[in-house]
Amino acid sequence: MSDLLDASELNAALKKCPEWDYEKKSNAITRTVEFEEFSEAIDFVNDLAEIAEEAQHHPEILIRHTRVTLKLTTHDAGGLTDLDIELAQRVDNLVD
Repeated sequence: MSDLLDASELNAALKKCPEWDYEKKSNAITRTVEFEEFSEAIDFVNDLAEIAEEAQHHPEILIRHTRVTLKLTTHDAGGLTDLDIELAQRVDNLVD
């Protein structure tokens, strides 16, 4: 299991993931991606599923028509770890 990020590590990590927002209450990061069509949102989630399976780290996913909201935290560790930041960066690469 990965270690929790301390405050300075978290600040540095968030600079690498500017599209993600930190939720202090849940000690997680979130990002919403909007698509033109519902089918594009579903294609994105399917591509993301492959990445998450490969990483053995799975985001919470909320799909609302053309908007996909992702939430990352490492439940076993009780907060954010390197696993979350690495997956966030992979998501960013998938979106961009």
